[in-house]
Order: sequence, then structure tokens, then C-alpha cells
Amino acid sequence: MNTITTSGMASASSTANGALAATALEKRFGSTHALRGIDVEIARGEVVAIMGPSGSGKSTLLHCLAGVVQPDGGEVRLGDTVISELNERERSRLRLTRFGFVFQYGQLLPELSAEDNVALPLMLAGTSRREALVQARDWLPRLGLDGLGARLPGELSGGQAQRVAVARALASRPEILFADEPTGSLDTLAGEQVMRATLDLARELNSTVIIVTHDARVAAYADRNILVRDGNVSGAARP
Repeated sequence: MNTITTSGMASASSTANGALAATALEKRFGSTHALRGIDVEIARGEVVAIMGPSGSGKSTLLHCLAGVVQPDGGEVRLGDTVISELNERERSRLRLTRFGFVFQYGQLLPELSAEDNVALPLMLAGTSRREALVQARDWLPRLGLDGLGARLPGELSGGQAQRVAVARALASRPEILFADEPTGSLDTLAGEQVMRATLDLARELNSTVIIVTHDARVAAYADRNILVRDGNVSGAARP
């Protein structure tokens, strides 16, 4: 099991094996110092929960790791790829082909059916519409959504819509699944169903899972917790 360090570069052997590593990560928003030299390494296939109070920097850390936000200092590396040195077009391609994302409110396109929402990222990555829909129709039953592919997001329950979002994120078989408060808008039962389905399928794919959450019940599903306070890693522990 890899652990968080507070200094030093991630080892070459671990990053070559698909680890995601950040070194001396810094990020400012105006006068706010969101990240203050964070070092973290996450192994391929590991499930990690990033926790901390509101405003601690946990979402900023996730966004820097995912290449959504460029750090002001330090480095983010996935295997041999230095994400923080890529331009916006290269980072967009990386997010589309190697990463998956689940957000608190799903962010499904309301005018598209469930299966079209799942198929859309596959088509954007170059898969034909016919093949993308075949794959989407295969993923929906795996998340307990058999027979719901033609429904619009507004015709689904909150838990069902979030499982569609999970199917969309996993359909491209991502190396890393980033989830930002994935159960934050759900009740306890729906949240547990979403987490179990997500992690069962992610482990089947050997995908790394990085979850930002303030919920200890969600963090309990992780192999390891990263605790962030005031832009610093304050500790790491298994739940």
C-alpha cells in the first residue's frame, strides 16, 4: 500500500506502473492559497477518499490531479505522462480517453435519454454511434438500470440518474475514476447503492478511484483516506 508523503518525488517504478503522483503541488486563487506544496501518490487500482472541511482544498486537489485545473507550482504525473505540462487540448483528450468523472448532481444532459448520455463520451472519443449505443446498453443493466435506457434524466429517480452518470463514467473503461461528492445529493440507501455499484465495477476494471467526500460512510468504502486541511495534507489513514 502506498502512503502519502510530505516531501520528495514519487518513485519512477511506481509511476511507471500507472500510479498517479503529485509533487509539491501549489495552487492559488487570488489571495487564497488553496494548495500549499502537497505531495501524494495513489497506486493503480487503489480506492482513495479525499476528506476535509469545506474550503480545505480537497476539490482543488482533485481538479489538479485530473488536469481540470493547472497548478501554479509542482507536478502531476500519471505513469510517464506529466499532466501538468500538457496544454489544454492534450489535457482534454486525456480526460476524455483515460479518465472518468462522476459529479454530485450527475450533470446528465436533460434532453438525451439515459443510453444516449452514456454513449456520448464514447462517441466524442471516436466510437461510432451504433457501437457506442451497444456499449451503453450493456452498461446500464450492470448498474441495475435494465429497461430504463430510453428514459430522460427527469424521468429517473435521483439514485437511478446517478447510476447513469456512473455508467457514463465507466463505459470508456477509464484508468482513473474521479468522483466529487458522488452521493451528496442522495439519501442514505441510494448513496450506498451507488457506491457499491461504482466500486464493484471499478475494481472489475482495475480502475483507480479518487473520491472527494465529507461523508465518513462514503470514505469507509476506500482503501485509504487523504485528509486535507488549509491546503495541506494533515494525515493519511485507512478507514
